[in-house]
Amino acid sequence: MEYIKVAEAAKKWNLSDRRVRVLCQEAKIEGVTKIGGIYLIPENAVKPADSRRLKGKIIPAVYKALFAKIDSLKEENKGKSIGANFRVEYIYNSNALVGNTLSQEETALVLSGKTIDKKPMKDHLEAVGGRDAYSYMLELVSKKIALSEGIIKKFHSLILLDKPEYRGVYRHVPVKVLGAFHIPPEPYKIENKLVKLLDEFSKSKAHPIEKITYFLLKFEGIHPFFNGNSRTARMILNTNLMENGYLPIIIKKSDKLRYYECIDSFYRDSTTEPMIKLITERLEDSYKTIS
Repeated sequence: MEYIKVAEAAKKWNLSDRRVRVLCQEAKIEGVTKIGGIYLIPENAVKPADSRRLKGKIIPAVYKALFAKIDSLKEENKGKSIGANFRVEYIYNSNALVGNTLSQEETALVLSGKTIDKKPMKDHLEAVGGRDAYSYMLELVSKKIALSEGIIKKFHSLILLDKPEYRGVYRHVPVKVLGAFHIPPEPYKIENKLVKLLDEFSKSKAHPIEKITYFLLKFEGIHPFFNGNSRTARMILNTNLMENGYLPIIIKKSDKLRYYECIDSFYRDSTTEPMIKLITERLEDSYKTIS
């Protein structure tokens, strides 16, 4: 491994020599070694995030290293954007998780206005709905609009293009998600539970990643709509990540079993850790695609 000295790291990261020494002393830079009185820093080390920006946030010890790594990636790549194919890949994977049969290439064609022979109209409408919801997400991020019940319903209404009678309407019947540990609440409890969750979310002092992960897990458990809950939840997740300066993520088709097991772990074991690990892994994937 190649190493650089404090002065070189300070110049590379636009920090003072003193600040870099403090970061070394506090073990905030991964892989640092000390020989005599000299700190040697791995040449490919990631610039540590400025922890002062998280002042007032409550971060459990189990997540400190994980969040520090992601925050460093965020800071290092500030101003950069995701790859041009991200939107298609995101919509394809989000729909594939719920059984859409379009391939990624077919999804791209549908988004460009084409029709795929022998594929259900439902699958076409899910792709178009995903496109419209994605555009709405970017609009919310650009305007920095706080999450609300109205936004949740709007996301759902855009996503559920193939089922007009259910768009933006809370379910009116009890449901049980096949194979899930948790049973969603009765319909008459949905609105109050969502209002309470939104209030908790707005007041939370948790790190942004933990905060939105908790919201996603609770939202999935409330299961407010008859259909389209997970796709709505992932749009909200990405909206909030982007509003906090992170890149959006893709929960992949291959993550399906893991994603739902993460939800089960939250309700069975009272832990957000499995979902946080999945989300941070996918955040790292997103940072590998930046241009």
